[in-house]
Amino acid sequence: MLSKIKSDLPASLVVFLVALPLCLGVALASGSPLLSGILSGIIGGIVVGIVSESHTSVSGPAAGLAAVVLSAISQLGSFETFLLSVVLAGVIQLTIGIIKGGIIANYIPSDVIKGLLAAIGIILILKQIPHAVGFDRDTQGDFSFYQTDGKNTITELLSIFNYFTWGAIIISISSILIMMYWDKTPLKKIKFFPSSLFVVIFGVVLNTIFHKTVPSIAISIENYVHIPKFTDIRSLIIFPNLNNIGTFQVWGVALTIAIVASIETLLNLEAVENIDPHKRQASPNRELIAQGVGNIFSGLIGGLPITSVIVRGSVNINAGAKSKLSTILHGFFLLISILVLSPVLNLIPLASLASILILTGYKLTKFSLFKEMYKKGLNQFIPFITTILAIVFTDLLIGVLIGLGVSVFYILKSNFKNPFVIQKQSLHNNEIIRIELPNQVSFLNKASIKETLWSIPKNTKVVIDASHADFIDDDILEIITNFKNIISKDKKIKLNIIGLKKHYELEDYIQFVDVLDKVAQEKMTPSEVLDILKKGNERFVKGSPSEKYLNHQVNATSFGQNPFAIVLSCIDSRTTTEHIFDLGFGDIFSVRVAGNVLNKDILGSMEFATKLSGVKLIVVLGHSKCGAIIGACNHVKLGNLTGLLNKVKPAILNEKTIIENRNGSNLAFVNKVSELNVRLNMERIREESNIIYELEHLKKVKIIGGFYNIETGKVSFFD
Repeated sequence: MLSKIKSDLPASLVVFLVALPLCLGVALASGSPLLSGILSGIIGGIVVGIVSESHTSVSGPAAGLAAVVLSAISQLGSFETFLLSVVLAGVIQLTIGIIKGGIIANYIPSDVIKGLLAAIGIILILKQIPHAVGFDRDTQGDFSFYQTDGKNTITELLSIFNYFTWGAIIISISSILIMMYWDKTPLKKIKFFPSSLFVVIFGVVLNTIFHKTVPSIAISIENYVHIPKFTDIRSLIIFPNLNNIGTFQVWGVALTIAIVASIETLLNLEAVENIDPHKRQASPNRELIAQGVGNIFSGLIGGLPITSVIVRGSVNINAGAKSKLSTILHGFFLLISILVLSPVLNLIPLASLASILILTGYKLTKFSLFKEMYKKGLNQFIPFITTILAIVFTDLLIGVLIGLGVSVFYILKSNFKNPFVIQKQSLHNNEIIRIELPNQVSFLNKASIKETLWSIPKNTKVVIDASHADFIDDDILEIITNFKNIISKDKKIKLNIIGLKKHYELEDYIQFVDVLDKVAQEKMTPSEVLDILKKGNERFVKGSPSEKYLNHQVNATSFGQNPFAIVLSCIDSRTTTEHIFDLGFGDIFSVRVAGNVLNKDILGSMEFATKLSGVKLIVVLGHSKCGAIIGACNHVKLGNLTGLLNKVKPAILNEKTIIENRNGSNLAFVNKVSELNVRLNMERIREESNIIYELEHLKKVKIIGGFYNIETGKVSFFD
C-alpha cells in the first residue's frame, strides 16, 4: 500500500479539500454541531478506511441521512441521546455484516447503479453552479432536490442570475479549463501535484490578487471554506447519553439509521467499483462491518452517522488514488485541519472546490453513457433514466428505490417473455418441441414457464432440457412435476425431462426415444430422408445437436433395425457420419473406406440395405483435403493400398479443368478430384447393380452425392 503513496498522497489532499466543506454542510443541514460533521469524516477516513477492503470508497457523513438526523434529534430530545442511537446503529450494521447480509448488493441491477452514477453527476453540476458563480445561499452537502432553506435545485439556479460574483466565475471557469487541459502541460509529470490540487492553490492566489487589485469582483468571506475555531478537546468531543439505552425510541432510530446507512453504503460501494478503472471488488459484508465499527466510534465521540459517499469516492478515483491509503490519509488531514490548519484552509474559495466537483460530475454523466444504455434496449434504458430523474428530483435513497421498482418491473417482464429457449425440431419426420432452461430458473420465470407448458398441443412430443440449469426454484420444479403427472397425461403428450441435477427430488424422465420403427420407415420417401440429413447437418454446423438418449436407443434398437439411408464415406477420422448428420443408433448403414471408393463387396452391402432392409437413400460422401485422394494424385505405391488408390485414377484422368500442378500439393485439384470421384462412383452404382438401378427407376431409392468441408462441417449435396 505504501508503494502507491505517490498517487495516494495527492489524491488524499484533493478528497480532503472536497470532503471538508461537505462535512460541515451535512452537519449544518442535520441541525448538529458543525464539528460533528468533521469528526464523522475523520472516523470515516481513518477507522472505516483501515477496516474496509475497498481501494477507492471514501466514507463520511452522508447528505442522504441529513433529514433522518434532523428528525431523530428532535424526536429524542437531545444530541447526546441521538449519539447513542448512532452507536447502536453501528452495532446493528456490524451484526448484519457478520451474518453476511451484504449479499443484497449482488442483486442491485447495473442499470440502477449506472443511473445512480449519472444522477450524482447531474446533481453535482446543478448544486455546484451556485458556488461556482459566488452565490452560495444553499448548504454545501445538501444534495436533495428540496433544500433546507426552503428552495429547490431549480429555484436556486434561477437565483444566480440576480446574485453572482465575477471573481468566482473567473476562478471556476479557469479552474475547469486548467483541469481539462492539464494532461497537455508539462505539470502532468509531477505525480505529487494533481490538477485538482493546483486549482485550489490557484483559486486562493487569484482571489487574493482580486482583493488587492479589483476588490469589486473579489469573492466575499462568506463564500470561503469555514472551519470553526478549535479551542480544546472538550469543545470537540461529545459523549452519548447511555442512560437511555432501554428506550424504545432510541432503538427505533438506531434501526432506521442502520437500514438507511447500509443501503446507501452498498449502493455507493457498487457504484464506486463500477467507475474504478481497475474494476476491483470489495466484500460488501466486510464493508458493512467497517461501517458498523465506524458508526460505533463516531457515536462515541460525537460524530454523525457514516456511510460510503459516492461524491468523495468519485473525486478519489478521478484524483488518481491507487489504494485505500488515500482514504485513510484524507481522514488524518481532516483531523489536522481542525487542530492547526483552519486559518489557512479558511482562505479557500468554494468556487475552487465547486469546479472540481463540476468536472467530477461531468465525468460521471457523459453523453456516451446515455448512448451506451440506449443501445442496450428499453429494458435497460428506461430504468436507467427513471433512476436519474427520481434521484435528481427527490434524493438518493428514494430515487434508487423508484429506479429499483422500475427495473424489477422490466426484469419480470423480460423473464415472462423469454426466460428459456424454445425450439421445434423435426427428427425422422416427427416434430419435437424442445424447451431448454437457462442457467438460473427462479420464481420470476414461473408465469411464463407455466403458460408455455400448459399451451402445448395434444399428442405432442416434448423435451424439457435442464442440462444447463445450475439452479431451479422449487416453484418451477412443482410446475414441471404437475405438467409431467397431470397435464401431459391428459393431453397424451410424450415427455422427456433430461439434465436434472441429482439433488432435486424430480429425476430425469424419458417417455419416448426417437428411433425409427418399420412403419415410419416404410412411409418415408427418399426426398424426406435427404431432408432429414440436411437438417441434421445444419444442427451439427450450428453446434446444437439433438438429444440422442443413446443408452435408451441401444435398448430400443436391440429388437431390430430400420435404417433410412446407407452412406459410403471415407475412413478419415474427421468424417464420422453419424456426427456430421446428427444421427443416432439405427438410423443409417455406415460404410467407410479410404477415398470412399466402390467395390463389389460394398455394392452387395448397398443391395442388402435397399432391397432387404428398406433403405431409401444412398449417399456417396467425399470430403475436402482427403488423404487417400492426395495419395492417388501423387501416385503413391504402398502394399495393398496401391490397388485401392488405383480406383481413384478414373477421377484423376477425367478432371480436365486444372492443367498445372496436377498433384497432391494442389488442394484445389485434390478437391475437384474428390468431387468427381463421388460422381463417378454414383454412376458405377447404377451401372453395376441392376437391383439398385431398378429401385431408383421406381423412385423407391435415390442415389445422392455429397461433399463434406472439414473446415466448416458443411455438407453440399448434388445429384
